[in-house]
Amino acid sequence: MTGETKDHRGGPERRPDPHSSPPASRPRTPRPPTATDDARGRFRQLDSYRVSREWDRYEGTAQRRLFRELRARFLDRHAAGGGWVLDLGSGPGRFLPHVGTAGSRRVALDLSVEMLRRVERQGRAAPDLVRGDGLHPPFRRGAFGEVVVLGNALGFAGPEADHLWLAAGELLAPGGILILEIVAGAGERARYLCRLPASTLGRLLHAPVSVVLRRVEQEGFAQDPPRRSDPGAFRRYDPDALKEEVVRRGWWVEETMAVAPVLGGDRERVESVATDPVAWTHLLELEEQVGHREERTRRAAAVLLAIRVPPLGSA
Repeated sequence: MTGETKDHRGGPERRPDPHSSPPASRPRTPRPPTATDDARGRFRQLDSYRVSREWDRYEGTAQRRLFRELRARFLDRHAAGGGWVLDLGSGPGRFLPHVGTAGSRRVALDLSVEMLRRVERQGRAAPDLVRGDGLHPPFRRGAFGEVVVLGNALGFAGPEADHLWLAAGELLAPGGILILEIVAGAGERARYLCRLPASTLGRLLHAPVSVVLRRVEQEGFAQDPPRRSDPGAFRRYDPDALKEEVVRRGWWVEETMAVAPVLGGDRERVESVATDPVAWTHLLELEEQVGHREERTRRAAAVLLAIRVPPLGSA
């Protein structure tokens, strides 16, 4: 990583070595302010306390561990081997080690200097750090084999959310993979497991996953209570409509998964199985199998999509 430069607002900015990094795009014509400028301004000014809170969203409880491990497993299934990969809106770099593989050149792009400083302090993925706006990423089209947009980046983009994921897709080389996280509904949980005493779940989840899955699907799911109102113009997506748009553009969806629709909303019951390695492994497998059901994605609090762009020479 090279020395420190300044962005147009005067803040420190780490940039990759121009001789080894993906070629930057040409300077863009300034655009008029939009409805999401205020939100982006807030992210630019994040302090170290808010950055630490963002890191801690996936630490400290079994429920957060469940959310973290399901996302990491999804990323690992679709990691692009070698070449340049990008975590767009990386935040503190929680999932950077799962973007690409050991041979990949990782880039973290974020609006916040403090977020990028936290990425650097983690020292786990040795990425190049770039301060910039995902709506106007400073890279040439086709520079990356994998682009990841996790967390609430699309949600907080509000009316420009479609612009954001399309801009991310334009950065992909032919055959590249785009990973998106969207918010669809309030979330839900399995009635069968949530009516049982928490103390029994560890023993139950020693059974084959297929056995538990049958009971879960027989009794169905209960929707979680509505969350507090989303701030501002937070963008929620209908997963089916988004997939239709992806297909219309000639791309295809390799995997869609609701995150933790079985027990994710029940902190006590997740905690009850966290110390049992067999039960925990079966819970992860159960969450993934149920999360792949199309009907679960429509009410999920978080949905992950792996989207492939066509390789060269494809029809």
